[in-house]
Amino acid sequence: MRTRANIHLDNDAYDFAYAYAHAKGIPLGTAVSELIRRAEQSPEPPSSRLKRDPHGFLVLAKTGRVVTPEMVKESSEDDLD
Repeated sequence: MRTRANIHLDNDAYDFAYAYAHAKGIPLGTAVSELIRRAEQSPEPPSSRLKRDPHGFLVLAKTGRVVTPEMVKESSEDDLD
């Protein structure tokens, strides 16, 4: 079953999905579906500080707080300093 949907993507995500679709010669929607499926099958987080909740979201193991994009960005910026 296929569902038609309009979605808004950040420019970098669109560029990546478009390049992926173009390289494989498939429609953009098919490329986005493939990329999402691949992300769902990714291995468990490398850090023991992270775990997945029942919905598949990364959470901090001890607190159960959901890991947000802002937290990832902040951590990445800390590594660069």
